[in-house]
Amino acid sequence: MRRSFLLLLGFFFIQLVTAQEEKVDMDMMNKIRKEGLENSRVMEIAMYLTDVSGPRLTASPGYMKAATWAKNKLNEWGLSNANLEPWGEFGKGWEQTKCYVAMSAPYYMPLIAMPRAWTGSTPGEGVIKGEVVLIKANDSAELMKYAGKLKDKIVMTWSSAKLSPSFEADGRRFADTTLDKMAKAEPRPQGQGGGQRNQGNNPQFSQFQLQRRMNEMINRENPALVLTMTARGNDGTIFVSSGGQYQKDASIAPASVVLSSDDYLRIQRLIESGVPVTLEAEIKTKFYTDDLKGYNVIAEIQGTDKSLKEELVMLGGHLDSWHAATGATDNAAGCAVMMEAIRILKATGFKPRRTIRIALWSGEEQGLHGSRNYVRNHFADTARTSSTRNNAKVSAYYNLDNGTGRIRGIYLQGNKAAGPIFAKWLEPFQDLGAATVTINNTGGTDHLAFDAFGIPGFQFIQDAIEYDTRTHHTNMDTYDHLVPEDLKQAATIVAAFVYNTAQRDQKIPRKINSQNQGQANRGF
Repeated sequence: MRRSFLLLLGFFFIQLVTAQEEKVDMDMMNKIRKEGLENSRVMEIAMYLTDVSGPRLTASPGYMKAATWAKNKLNEWGLSNANLEPWGEFGKGWEQTKCYVAMSAPYYMPLIAMPRAWTGSTPGEGVIKGEVVLIKANDSAELMKYAGKLKDKIVMTWSSAKLSPSFEADGRRFADTTLDKMAKAEPRPQGQGGGQRNQGNNPQFSQFQLQRRMNEMINRENPALVLTMTARGNDGTIFVSSGGQYQKDASIAPASVVLSSDDYLRIQRLIESGVPVTLEAEIKTKFYTDDLKGYNVIAEIQGTDKSLKEELVMLGGHLDSWHAATGATDNAAGCAVMMEAIRILKATGFKPRRTIRIALWSGEEQGLHGSRNYVRNHFADTARTSSTRNNAKVSAYYNLDNGTGRIRGIYLQGNKAAGPIFAKWLEPFQDLGAATVTINNTGGTDHLAFDAFGIPGFQFIQDAIEYDTRTHHTNMDTYDHLVPEDLKQAATIVAAFVYNTAQRDQKIPRKINSQNQGQANRGF
């Protein structure tokens, strides 16, 4: 007990000394603030990534257009080695070229619809028309009643969903009490929580299994069009992802669209009431197979310190999006902020000690493919499931991917030793609402690829705004849902973090545990 107490006391003493000795160049912080808040170009960058480029599904023409524009802009700003770097095989590109769905009987009504990614086209050259078949099955036996009856039909499956009014605003910011709770959080012991559920007796799991079998049967039947209901959302917002597979040898799934919940449930009620529903539709999609590789956008500001220039400070976000809109908050916002942070540093005439490398990832939406493969290609010996010498050269990776909201602080991802350093760096920006340092982890995006191999990888805390309620993966994820002042603030703080990391005498400390190597050994 006494030895543990002394070790803990020593750790807190080191933290206190680190916080006291951490230096912040206030003259440079003021230059960064002035450039970032008064001369910002973040919204111009965002417009080119969204309105001009369009949807950016990985390997699609829209993604390549945005990636090429970003590469050329970084090159124009004077970065070196700007390129579209292949990370490995991804699969087929895909885009929608036409989408029209309307109810023609019992009356005419245009429907809010969007094709699901990597699904096919409706048959023939023009509009198809047909009565909707509602599949209602509680088990496999009931499902088999529809076998052999769905070819060339327009089909939908029964939903138990019910809409209810929302009494909360779509947009929100973190309350001070929430941020205070995050700042006071303690690290969880390894292995705490996350126990395995008994899936065999879980009603939700059983329903999922039935739905999967239903989808497989429907696809085998080769219907003309499959209707699905948005997984969440109301008021015309639809959440859209994939309905097919992008692997090079995967078969093409039938044409499939997501309908708004209002439209879907209306059709279902009519059919259940004995009123036939006829739809007309024309869905056209296109697959791209000439180049199956995935590409990240990579560029650098070369370091100038003889002893430190081989070390790296990295920043990035994922450039790919889903296709229902133009991927503004997910994640053109993050990419625009990271590009703007680089522009801010270049505009100040900054010559970093360490090399600064920006990365805009592809394939994040399909499983962090771009960042994971980048880390494997550059910083990991996958044959030995271990890190390489280049891994140790990376001081830190900073990520932004939680929408348009301003930065309120940073998640330490369990890296307690980095806490006092980041707290000091945030002090000049407390008036901009950024002060919280939390030991908490956050997941679901590209910093995890670095953290898995022991590289300090961090995601910033951001106000959610409308992210989960309105824009994330939806037809509403457009430029006009971006908040300019929040993105200016975020780019300014990111630029300061990158500057401080590049100039610091030591690299950002790493977590001391075996968890990261364990993730690597499990083939993260």
